[in-house]
Amino acid sequence: MKILPMTAVAALLVLAACNSKPATPEVLDSNPDPMANTLANAAPVELPPAIKSEKTLRCKDNSLLYVTFFEGDKQAVVRSKQDGPATTLKSTVAGAPKTAEGGWSMTGNESSVTLTAPGKSAQTCHA
Repeated sequence: MKILPMTAVAALLVLAACNSKPATPEVLDSNPDPMANTLANAAPVELPPAIKSEKTLRCKDNSLLYVTFFEGDKQAVVRSKQDGPATTLKSTVAGAPKTAEGGWSMTGNESSVTLTAPGKSAQTCHA
């Protein structure tokens, strides 16, 4: 009968000596990111500008112009119909004329713009 308690004590001592958890966790990177170096050395990304305002402007020929102005004053989206095709005009410097391919050009601000569309002469539009 003394053998059973001694066996139990011996088994507990053996189990206590076995440390299944190391002092510091072992980290295995079995699936390294193949683009980690590329991303770490990449240039910072500039987010697209936020919408500053959307205006409906009345032009000299009595037509309407729908313009979305963006923060930074380097980009605007122009539509001649409310749900018509959009043309994005951009400039590299705030306040400079915004342009797009095909002969588009726009100057001005949220209250008054001068727009030149392809095949048309420049016309002034006011809010």
